[in-house]
Amino acid sequence: MLDWILGVACTLGLIALGVPITFAMTIVGFLGVVAIIGMAPAMSMLGQVFYDNGMSYTLSVMPLFVLMGNFVVRAGLADELYAASNAWLRHYRGGLPMATVVACGGFSSVCGSSLATSATMARVSMPSMRRYGYADGLAAGSIAAGGTLGILIPPSVILVLYGIVAQQDIGKLFLAGVVPGLVGILGYMIAVRLSLAFTRDTSERLDPLPMAERLHALKGVIGVLALFTVVMGGIYLGVFTATEAAGVGAGGAFLLVLARGRLTFPILLEMLVDTVKMTTMMFFILFGALMFSNFVNLAGMPGDLQTMIEAVGAEPVAVLFVIFLIYLVLGAVLESLSMMLLTVPVFYPIVAALGVDLIWFGIFVVVAIEISLITPPVGLNVFVLKAVVRDIGTGVIFRGVLPFVAMDIVRIILLILVPGLALWLPSTMG
Repeated sequence: MLDWILGVACTLGLIALGVPITFAMTIVGFLGVVAIIGMAPAMSMLGQVFYDNGMSYTLSVMPLFVLMGNFVVRAGLADELYAASNAWLRHYRGGLPMATVVACGGFSSVCGSSLATSATMARVSMPSMRRYGYADGLAAGSIAAGGTLGILIPPSVILVLYGIVAQQDIGKLFLAGVVPGLVGILGYMIAVRLSLAFTRDTSERLDPLPMAERLHALKGVIGVLALFTVVMGGIYLGVFTATEAAGVGAGGAFLLVLARGRLTFPILLEMLVDTVKMTTMMFFILFGALMFSNFVNLAGMPGDLQTMIEAVGAEPVAVLFVIFLIYLVLGAVLESLSMMLLTVPVFYPIVAALGVDLIWFGIFVVVAIEISLITPPVGLNVFVLKAVVRDIGTGVIFRGVLPFVAMDIVRIILLILVPGLALWLPSTMG
């Protein structure tokens, strides 16, 4: 037991000192394996982790979905999504913030990045919400919270990484994220109304648009809907695997941006370079996490923790509650990708031994991480939003997201009480 306790402490210590998490996990994992089985086997394992996983066909899903997201951002689809949502919701009380949440959900379904969703929607929706008198806290809160949907609504790179670490079917994870993602959108719309009820609402009520104009606004989102339907429909019907779906999605997004006349060779080169940089970063973090996972498994961490849980008689729900609290604490010091890859190798063997479905647990982890993206003191979506809208104080944004955090906690409780929210759709796939 002392081996893995010392290893975890050293890893957290290195991260606190500013060592990049990929190097912290790789160094501690490698030295830990050396201490347990020797230098030669440890060198072999290190090479195997980096080479075999780097050559893995499954991992090709990551750069393809990242490239798909880059194409979608370049196509300018956020404007059309917001316009369509606004056309149908603008006349309701809180219509513009609710339209922002819906647009964030739609954009994240083909972008896959919370930070990109928040940054893009801030530029698109913030000016109109301010123009019609919505409080800065509510406006910023709806954008920051809506942006968190980018790591849950498929295709999601975070879910891909979880599937690789926990050895779960990526297609099933994508399908499992659909219903909780829709529940998240509905919950955030309720949070908008709650925020208006508890604050002094000075927003201007807009007149409903004629039905012809509403239908015309939907023209701009046909491409997004088609792309999402093809990618997820192909996975659901068993037409192609998640990796093949990533290729189809990237190709479809390329044709979309090409058809809109927004692609030149310099822009294409810039997007390809950005994709390579992002993919390289994620690969190195993933490989470090896998090396660290090998160490804690050899050190007997899952078995020791399972014995401790059995000794105190903890129920699965109690264990999940403790894990949720750990994510809230880690969210104050780590960003979402690092947090997931540091903790999942530790947690998934424990919950599997308790009989928890690992597909469901993946959705639980992502929703918990979503909350950490908008909670102080290190809510990355909040700081991304602050960088775009510089004249709003960080405290104002954090106060604005409180109703949305409350709805996320309700969603976590619903997931625990009704596992079918995540498991029903994967159970029906072809």
